[in-house]
Amino acid sequence: MHGQAFEVGDLAVYPTEGVARVEAIESRELGGTQATFYVLRVLDNNMIVKVPITKVEKVGLRGLVEAEDIETVYEILQTRELSVDQTTWNRRQREYTEKIRTGSIFEVAEVMRDLCLLRTGKDLSFGERKMLDKAQGLLVKELSLATETEVTEIQAEFDAIFDGASLESIA
Repeated sequence: MHGQAFEVGDLAVYPTEGVARVEAIESRELGGTQATFYVLRVLDNNMIVKVPITKVEKVGLRGLVEAEDIETVYEILQTRELSVDQTTWNRRQREYTEKIRTGSIFEVAEVMRDLCLLRTGKDLSFGERKMLDKAQGLLVKELSLATETEVTEIQAEFDAIFDGASLESIA
């Protein structure tokens, strides 16, 4: 079997959409070949996503963040340096989009941190605000489920981390 094996009822993280529940495991014939799919229901919007079991790694489907990795997420959020080139918004947008597409909680944390730090120095554009909301939403939901903590508590922790945070504090 390829990648991580999930069972019906498991929670999995689908990049760009967030946490989903495995609703079913289906097999069907495609072009003369038998294929098996995970049928996922995204918790935030009830969207159904079907992921071929052989493509789990390629699409970045993974289990919830492990307890030992949660500390690393918070360390990333508390670091006061930008991970993305500060040139044009277009270049940053591409890099942030790629980071979110990886499905890595660490990459998503970097996107959120960078945008929160940029926000203290200037007003974010509409696109930047949308990207920040996306990254923050993905992180809050996953950490909430992984730690069995209310979403509002995780959000309050994030607010405390970035309260008054600025790029000037990097020096």
